[in-house]
Amino acid sequence: MKEGNFIDYVKLHVSSGKGGSGSSHLHREKYIEKGGPDGGDGGRGGHVIIRGNENLWTLIEFSFKRHIKAGHGGNGSKQRSTGADGEDVYIEVPLGTVIRDTDTEEIIDEVTDHNEEIIIAEGGMGGRGNWHFKSSTNQTPRYSQPGIDGQERNITLELKVLADVGLVGFPNAGKSTLLSVITAAKPKIANYEFTTLKPNLGIVKYRDYQSFVVADIPGIIEGAAEGKGLGYRFLRHIERNSTLLFLIPCDADDVKKQYEILLDELRRYNPELLDKDRLIAISKTDMLDEELKAELDEQLQEDFKEIPYVFISSVAQLGLQELKDQLWKILNKSPEA
Repeated sequence: MKEGNFIDYVKLHVSSGKGGSGSSHLHREKYIEKGGPDGGDGGRGGHVIIRGNENLWTLIEFSFKRHIKAGHGGNGSKQRSTGADGEDVYIEVPLGTVIRDTDTEEIIDEVTDHNEEIIIAEGGMGGRGNWHFKSSTNQTPRYSQPGIDGQERNITLELKVLADVGLVGFPNAGKSTLLSVITAAKPKIANYEFTTLKPNLGIVKYRDYQSFVVADIPGIIEGAAEGKGLGYRFLRHIERNSTLLFLIPCDADDVKKQYEILLDELRRYNPELLDKDRLIAISKTDMLDEELKAELDEQLQEDFKEIPYVFISSVAQLGLQELKDQLWKILNKSPEA
């Protein structure tokens, strides 16, 4: 999934370095015609290492660089000199990147901390020099070990956006408009489905210089968990949000049904998503007069007895402070609550 410079999914082929060969050199110097073995060991091959970087937000660096190779170890030499280790290669990735084995689909690890390092392909060991093989029965071994080959593997990097609140809703529900109003983010906004083709992040400034991060995630359609529409690709971004904000327009045919469809798509993708805190925002309420709003409120009290909800209008700037207050309260509640 990509738009502009945002790339959250890449496949790479990585190769670590081969270990250097051990030396089979025999010691030679003036007045010493038959010196013993003094061949040094080969150097280790370079590792391929993935390292977390909190300053990165995308995998764009790997758009056109899909093959990563580490350096080979140097060969051993005389006087038991060990060859130089091969140069390690570092793959810098944003926090929240999942590393998966492309061939087996197995998750290898996930990068969550700044400067966290994960060796994804170990360099081959260097071969031992001939002095290791000297014995009472073989005083001058003329052989040594070759270096061990490095590893090759195919990996997939999947980025999960790191945010406090994830905006969940159908296409064209007004998520991008809300994000543009409560944060300084400037997402693409238009009156057609799938305007948002990538997650947009925005920082909400709250009272007393406090803040939290909201992610506008591409809209869900029914069947998204099976790959329809934009498919499951965007759903992984929701996994890293601690709170889910469901945005449903007040003119929906059935608010409760829309909410249940959205919830079901999350459940089918990953049942653990249902354990997250939730808040429902009924949007576009500037279209309602007081009588219609009271009628809708009465229905929602019946439909959502355990899930909090607020009425908002991004265009008319209605209910936005209450929305921020509710989100802040949820994000900062005690674990026992």
